[in-house]
Amino acid sequence: MNYPEGLADKIGFSHVQADIKAACLSQMGVEFAEKMRFSNRFPLVKQWVNQVHEMKQLMAERGGEWPQVDYYDLRPWLAPLTLEGNYLSADQWRDWQRGLEVLYQCIRFFHLLDAETYPELHQLTRQYSQKIAEKSDQDYMQLLPVLQELGRVFDANGQIKENASSELGEIRRKKNTEEQGLRKKLDSLLNQAQQQGWISKDFSLTLRNGRMVIPLAAEHKRKIKGFVQDESDTGKTVFLEPADALTANNEIKSLESAEKREIIQILSRLSDRVRPMVPMLAQWLQWLGLIDFIRAKAVWAQEHQAILPHLQDKPSLDWRNARHPLLEKSLEKIGKKIKPLSIHLDEKKRLMVVSGPNAGGKSVTLSTVGLLQYLYQSGCLIPIEEGSSMGFFQQIFLDMGDEQNLENELSTYSSHLSNMRYFLQHANAKTLVLVDEFGTGTEPSLGGAIAEAILEKLADKGCYGAINTHFGNLKSLADRKEGLFNAAMRYDTAHLEPMFILDMGKPGSSFAFEIAQKIGLPHGIIENARKKLGKKQVDFDKLLLETETEKQIWQSKNNSLSLQNEQVDAIKQQYEQLKNHLQDEQKNIINKAKSEAKQLVKEANQRIEQTIREIKEKAAGKEETKQLREKLDTFAQKALIEVPVKPKPISNPTLKSISGPITVGDWVAIQDGGSEPTVGQVLEIKGKDALLALGSISSTIKLKRLQKVQAPKSEKIKTAPLKGIDINDRMAQFSLTLDLRGKRGEEVWVALDQYINDVLLLGAPEVRVLHGKGDGILRSLVREQLKRYAQIKQVQDEHADRGGAGISVITMK
Repeated sequence: MNYPEGLADKIGFSHVQADIKAACLSQMGVEFAEKMRFSNRFPLVKQWVNQVHEMKQLMAERGGEWPQVDYYDLRPWLAPLTLEGNYLSADQWRDWQRGLEVLYQCIRFFHLLDAETYPELHQLTRQYSQKIAEKSDQDYMQLLPVLQELGRVFDANGQIKENASSELGEIRRKKNTEEQGLRKKLDSLLNQAQQQGWISKDFSLTLRNGRMVIPLAAEHKRKIKGFVQDESDTGKTVFLEPADALTANNEIKSLESAEKREIIQILSRLSDRVRPMVPMLAQWLQWLGLIDFIRAKAVWAQEHQAILPHLQDKPSLDWRNARHPLLEKSLEKIGKKIKPLSIHLDEKKRLMVVSGPNAGGKSVTLSTVGLLQYLYQSGCLIPIEEGSSMGFFQQIFLDMGDEQNLENELSTYSSHLSNMRYFLQHANAKTLVLVDEFGTGTEPSLGGAIAEAILEKLADKGCYGAINTHFGNLKSLADRKEGLFNAAMRYDTAHLEPMFILDMGKPGSSFAFEIAQKIGLPHGIIENARKKLGKKQVDFDKLLLETETEKQIWQSKNNSLSLQNEQVDAIKQQYEQLKNHLQDEQKNIINKAKSEAKQLVKEANQRIEQTIREIKEKAAGKEETKQLREKLDTFAQKALIEVPVKPKPISNPTLKSISGPITVGDWVAIQDGGSEPTVGQVLEIKGKDALLALGSISSTIKLKRLQKVQAPKSEKIKTAPLKGIDINDRMAQFSLTLDLRGKRGEEVWVALDQYINDVLLLGAPEVRVLHGKGDGILRSLVREQLKRYAQIKQVQDEHADRGGAGISVITMK
């Protein structure tokens, strides 16, 4: 049994219940939502949550295939309908017609669901079918003839059709004939009265007391024989039924009475048709309310990104990024995001002693644990991350808030002790215990000692849960007592602000002195308080503060090291690709050289053989032999002399080729076969090589690959330093804007570092980083990363018309 009695209200379950009730389409569904309760029966809870999970999946995949409107509550009319001779009115049948149609479509849809894909919803419908079949031989298919009969009787507007019965059709035809004849007769009298001036020309025929009459000025009422059926409020106008219309009006009244009797007969026959189906309808309406309730829970789950975790029939907690649904909804309204909690409780670490500063999130942690566990065991999906698992508890005990009671003379501390007494009497190994501000409300040393004794006893009982405290003795107990362990709400020691993140496995400091210093309490008072507290406690808090600070430093270094490792891996991969490329190129060059050499030798042998053959055939003299030898020598020289590679003409209009030898200080263009040459300045000439300045680096290039050009003008020409890859290709792929939107922190570090390296290599004077505005987190991360580069001159926001604070403009030195 849960404790206290108002547990659901304390943890906020009633607010979730109200949201689910609002999502119901019918009063039947609302009644099921009002009955939502915590259950300690695992098979039942498992069935509940699986039903909601399947409904959520069904709505996502086939949401428009069954009606989700007009879930009429027909139950109020079932009891009167069971009375013999009782019948439903035409207006009531209009609701019944739509309600039965929706009921039939829903039953048919869920009855035909795939049992393998949606086993729980399929089984739920089958169970109701079997339950109804046991009580009668009818099933939901009996609704179809009734719907067809209703469609035959009522038109689209809910009016009874003329052909609902042959008698009704005959009566309405006679009535229509009589009304037309009477109208002609009265129109004639009305025209005569208007011509005589007895009546205004804007008056027309009307009905009084169910009889057709003509309006007439009171002073002329005796000009036409008849009966006065009514008069106006002023008495100036009377409504006269002419004597000639008496018989026709009587006939029409008689036909109207006959029409009403026939309609009653039709409605009675419909009621008699449905009366035997009342027990079946009562069961199916209950089923429809249950389907509506499950659908409402699925709608709530969709709104809060709630899922079905792995279920365990034993006490435990293994939650990843759990979110408090009510707090998350409140924060969204003011544009903030919730900090999720990851919690793990098992047999060895059952009771979590949570410490940390005030307003740091300890109470929210307890409330989150209590609400999510209560929601799950009430049949709801949970807003946590995939891979989490839900344990099962027989009861939840909560001590949170001030429960002082003046009538019972209970103080705050007495109230807490009363709760602890109940916990010690009734808690067991399947109890989830949640205590906020454990041991407070009395003298600290005494309260801490009693709290320690109570906590030891709860640990011996095998309870699970979380205890919030500021007492150092409870933190120490958690380190040495089996079943207990420390946890702390993370605190930013640099800015003295809570981070609302739960760290498992270590105690936390209350940071009382640091917070007092931040809010401006005089330094002398703070130091005096330190002295009064005692060296032992001050050293303990100091140690916790240093531990927290060191942890944050090491986390930062670890993140930096991870980034460097990713960069090394990326460089290694580029190196491997480049190495493989060079090896392939080397093989291709060698093979090509061998092929050309082979062809050259073959051609040389052919020339020699041809020369010898010509000398023999012509019996050439010395002069002719000499000429043939000269031709052979010319061919040999052409084959052996290294022909320099002619650079392609420079296509860039800003560059002009210059003839003459290349010397130190000259500007040259490297011809690599690309459309844009790479430009650099000669620093040194070493034999057949030249050392060039290319952007921010230097490189050695063969002289035969260089073309002397005029010095560049003041406008910058993009140069791409050689680093073992195709620089022109790198330039072609380079963009002056880097888009980081949607990336995580680790991805931002890697992408930004690689991009700045490319900027430095290519010598770009100014680039832009697109990070968006949002909450400013990504912008701050980018600005902090850019501070590491000494080559950056300044970083500023883009002009407001071109993106403003959503774009960082980087100017290089």
